[in-house]
Amino acid sequence: MRAVVIREFGPPEVMRLEDVPTPAPGAGEVLMRVHAVSVNRTLDLAVRAGTYSAPVTLPHVLGVDPSGVVAAVGAGVTTRKVGERVTTGPLLRPPSGTAGPKILGVHAWGGYAEYVTLPAEVTHPIPDAVDFVTATIVSRHGPTAFSMLRDHARVKAGDWVLVMGAAGGLGSAGIQAAKYFGARVIAAAGADERVRAAVDLGADAGVNYRTQDLEQEARRITGGWGVDVVFENIADPELFPRAFATLARNGRLITAGAHGGGTVPLDVKRLYLHGLTVIGSVGRITPEDLDLCLGAAAEGRYRVLIDRVLPLADAALAHRVVAERSGLGKVVLQPPA
Repeated sequence: MRAVVIREFGPPEVMRLEDVPTPAPGAGEVLMRVHAVSVNRTLDLAVRAGTYSAPVTLPHVLGVDPSGVVAAVGAGVTTRKVGERVTTGPLLRPPSGTAGPKILGVHAWGGYAEYVTLPAEVTHPIPDAVDFVTATIVSRHGPTAFSMLRDHARVKAGDWVLVMGAAGGLGSAGIQAAKYFGARVIAAAGADERVRAAVDLGADAGVNYRTQDLEQEARRITGGWGVDVVFENIADPELFPRAFATLARNGRLITAGAHGGGTVPLDVKRLYLHGLTVIGSVGRITPEDLDLCLGAAAEGRYRVLIDRVLPLADAALAHRVVAERSGLGKVVLQPPA
């Protein structure tokens, strides 16, 4: 098969399309013929550059969220059949008390390839009305956003939720998850076209945090109250304190990202005087939430933002586009048919 292989860490050009042996599914596994896999800033770009927080064994194949068709099944697999359209999320094994998570495309060869082997239990059927590109994006971000907002931030109907990076993959999912729970949403992004795209996904208001005063706008929109929840995945030293300042008394800031650097100032006086909470969580990806998100996508109630779809051979270009932040929406790779 053809796969994009990394044999050294470095710039996008270290990724090379190579002929490698097609894997065979082991007991309890399926072999997926990949039809789509997205490009992610942390789990792809950082891993390729050698700056990811966990060790990665070389040679390596990236790709945490492939969708495709079951090409073969291993011994003992009864839940999947050849020809079935399936998708998967990043987690091959959730974290436990003694070990961290096992992540596809980080701790095991991923979906930047024509084929990939997966535990059958982490695959999920794709509704007929959902294409592979949409399924990949939904499975990557939808269940995470739902879990973060419901299970950890405890969003309820009537809450005000500020979504930072609102036109990004997780941000756009956060908007739609918050609306599903009956919340009112302020979409915040760094360019007017990104704000407009986020508002089009259902947000009640939008703010350009590069040209507007974020705290002032959030207070104005909420009638002086502030927001009950900040949904954050940037961790930029300039933006984080501004987002934190929008919180109303007893508000919660939940974050699952550090694209902006990760080391940020925190107003501890405000933290304790206003009873605020800062939560770090990557959420949980459950079959029930994935089914909910894919079902909503099939019904047109969950929409994804797609910047471009590129052939697998253009993986280096895809990484450069994502690094430049020049697009609007996800970049997706497709192996040849």
